[in-house]
Amino acid sequence: MRAARYHEYGGVDTLVVEEVPDPHPGPGEIRIRVAAAGVNPVDWKLHSGAVREVFPLDLPAIPGREAAGVVDEIGAGVEGVAVGDRVFGLGGLTGTTAELAVLSAWTLAPISWSDEQAAGAALASVTALGGLNALGPLSGRTLLIEGAAGGVGSAAVEIAVARGAKVIGTASERNHEFLTSLGAVATTYGAGLAERLADLAPDGVDVALDTAGSGSLADLVAIVGDPARVATVADHTNAQGLGVVVAHATNDSALLAEAAELGRRGRYAPYIEQTYPLEQIAEAHTSSEGGHTRGKIVIRL
Repeated sequence: MRAARYHEYGGVDTLVVEEVPDPHPGPGEIRIRVAAAGVNPVDWKLHSGAVREVFPLDLPAIPGREAAGVVDEIGAGVEGVAVGDRVFGLGGLTGTTAELAVLSAWTLAPISWSDEQAAGAALASVTALGGLNALGPLSGRTLLIEGAAGGVGSAAVEIAVARGAKVIGTASERNHEFLTSLGAVATTYGAGLAERLADLAPDGVDVALDTAGSGSLADLVAIVGDPARVATVADHTNAQGLGVVVAHATNDSALLAEAAELGRRGRYAPYIEQTYPLEQIAEAHTSSEGGHTRGKIVIRL
């Protein structure tokens, strides 16, 4: 099969497209013929070696944590899915930017989603759901989402709105119309946020979710008044000292199924900012590393 791969840690110039051996699923896994694969910040952080002390890789490695496609091989013990099913899901830390990929968590993709949307949904949705679930019931509550226009943030907006929350999202001004279209009240981030929120939420903000990791956790705690009512999926460094809840992305098929059901009901439609062919994997990683701020980037196989 053809796949993107890197043989050493480094910049995007080390990414190549080459023929590699076909993978096969182990027990509890499936293999898909990949239609599209998501690109996430974790991909270039792993590739660059920035997190090698925490997540060392056996090189060469195929980048990619998520993908969508059609099931073509099923591992031992797997039930409830058949060859030919169109699914989206998660593999390991690497391995999905290829013509074939092994997934350990998956669910059927909504018919209404394109392959690109399905490819960009898995990691964003499980991360968003992990953060939102840590905050408890949302119906009737005011939720602040820091970094609401990104892949995780925009997923969190749609899911929280579907759960009955009033959502206020921070983003750059160019993304305010986008947030409004998702059902959020938009405002800018940074200095003066508490004052802006006083006008937007005169009864106060109940809970907050940080998806940006921009160092604003202390401000979020001050805004809601209790670190237990703040969750972060992006700032593990500062969370511990502040007593903020840290939520991790997990390979959980139940969370994927919840996201897919929202998709079928028209309550969650992943936004894809850019799509690249496999041969432009370097450009895709460059764009991701540059900090694009709206939705997801995907590779089309």
